[in-house]
Amino acid sequence: MKIRLLVPVLLVVAIAGQSCVSSKKYKELDANYTQLQNSTNDLSMKYQNSERALAVANSQIKSLDDRLTQERANSAALKDALDKCLNASSQGNVNISKLVDEINRSNSYIKELIAAKNKSDSLNMVLTNNLTRSLSQSEMQDVNVQVLKGVVYISLADNMLYKSGSYEVSDRAGETLSKIAKIIKDYSTYDVLIEGNTDNVPITQKNIRNNWDLSALRASSVVQSLQNNYGVDPKRLTAGGRGEYNPIASNDTPAGKAQNRRTQIIITPKLDQFMELIGKAPAEQPKQ
Repeated sequence: MKIRLLVPVLLVVAIAGQSCVSSKKYKELDANYTQLQNSTNDLSMKYQNSERALAVANSQIKSLDDRLTQERANSAALKDALDKCLNASSQGNVNISKLVDEINRSNSYIKELIAAKNKSDSLNMVLTNNLTRSLSQSEMQDVNVQVLKGVVYISLADNMLYKSGSYEVSDRAGETLSKIAKIIKDYSTYDVLIEGNTDNVPITQKNIRNNWDLSALRASSVVQSLQNNYGVDPKRLTAGGRGEYNPIASNDTPAGKAQNRRTQIIITPKLDQFMELIGKAPAEQPKQ
């Protein structure tokens, strides 16, 4: 899955001549804008590294699938030829011996391909178990964790995190964020991206231009809460917003809009850590 991270430009609409925005508020928003601008370059580099790592993994898995399909087709053809030889004259005895050897080699190679593919598939389970081991079963019911190709996605609805119509983190979000902080701190060397998303309904607040601004401000609020309230190292955190342009459901219904109004916390192992996880993954899936 290609993660296209578009970090919006946070524009603080606080014109010195307007009476509706105070000088203090202007400076605060301007500081947020500068912070997010500085985060943009770091996020872009991390995104490119992740894209390269995922591209390599996807290419390897596709190659394994293609080779597995081809070998299964070859095995079927060899077995068909063997059946024909069994009904042929004694001249076919020599050919039967060769075909049996080829079938055995093909079956052995198929087993190797299946083992390699199972090892790749098991990485998701390994990473999920490692990153969520700090959470109890009851806590896992409140935190939605999904792993896709080595990247952990924790998705939280906006009504869980923010005050209505605002980018300020609500008081009731504290318990949930404390659980997220457990996961982040458990693996202290992993990179963490906080990504805000909205539906397509335009924002009407005077000091926020559009949904790009809103999503970025919300991500910044979560980043600062994780840093200030739960002791997460800010050097590991990046705040970004994707506005309304990364929907996971249709905006034509209230339910779809609710799904799109979310904040994703994305935990990404570095390439060397990802390769270390490959070494931990089991070579074969347990038999059912």
